[in-house]
Amino acid sequence: MDNSVQNTGSASPSNVGKALLQTMRPKQWIKNLMVFLPLFFTINEAWDLGDVSQGIEFISKSAVAFLAFSVLSGATYIFNDLADADRDRAHPHKRHRPIASGRLGTKFALTSAAVLSALAVGGAFVLEPLFGAVTLGYAATMIAYSLVLKSVVLLDVFAIGTGFVLRVVAGAAALQVPISPWLYLCTGLGALFIALSKRRSELASAGGLAAQQRDILGKYTLSFLDQLTSIVATSALISYSLYTFTAPNLPDNRSMMLTIPFVTYGLFRYMYLVHTRNLGENPEDIVITDVPLIISIVLWLAIGAAILVVYRA
Repeated sequence: MDNSVQNTGSASPSNVGKALLQTMRPKQWIKNLMVFLPLFFTINEAWDLGDVSQGIEFISKSAVAFLAFSVLSGATYIFNDLADADRDRAHPHKRHRPIASGRLGTKFALTSAAVLSALAVGGAFVLEPLFGAVTLGYAATMIAYSLVLKSVVLLDVFAIGTGFVLRVVAGAAALQVPISPWLYLCTGLGALFIALSKRRSELASAGGLAAQQRDILGKYTLSFLDQLTSIVATSALISYSLYTFTAPNLPDNRSMMLTIPFVTYGLFRYMYLVHTRNLGENPEDIVITDVPLIISIVLWLAIGAAILVVYRA
């Protein structure tokens, strides 16, 4: 610990800045795009696509929400690495992380995390008090995850799922729009699917060293995780299908059912990558590098947007 503090003090500001940014994991901020879902699903309902000024207002609020969550999630990653520093030093890859390797001092990292959290939560309350409250709830959940929940079997993946749901809730709060409970359910199940797949890949990669690299991995088995993943994936697909049929805020002609095949393919493709290539350990890498999955997401967005624009006009 002392060495890491001293290293930060003697390092150049640019190197410290790079180490801090690396610890904040900007690649993983892609998860915060979830705050835009309420904006997407309320096209021509809460806001008029043809009203330029209103469109700019809603898009700007969502963009600010994304920025606030990106800063806050970066701060929670710093907290997480501080809590995991000793164990990360025993990991073949994580030992190179700035805090574990000593490139970023613990005192500086803790101060930075606290300042970034205060800025993000404070800015959220300025934008919209309810958005601020949800953001504060997200921060509390992630800190609880870093300190306690990630070592409790099953609660670890539920905490991750809660983080995704809170992103969607925050996006709705920033815009002051209601969202169908079906969307929250689909988001939560989708997040559980990703979290369970991540645990499976971590366990498969660690092999006999699983418990040494992360306590929670020693409490799972591949067969158990596979069963849970199948249950959650099936539930997510059924929930999304029911959402497209029954949600009162979607077009009455049930045209959103046309997006079901793309969600189905996306789930199947992700499972394929996890089970045949063991790529689930870094979900953000899958989302930004796997071309078939990217195409399915783009088509889902394009067709969904077209349906909402045409049939809500």
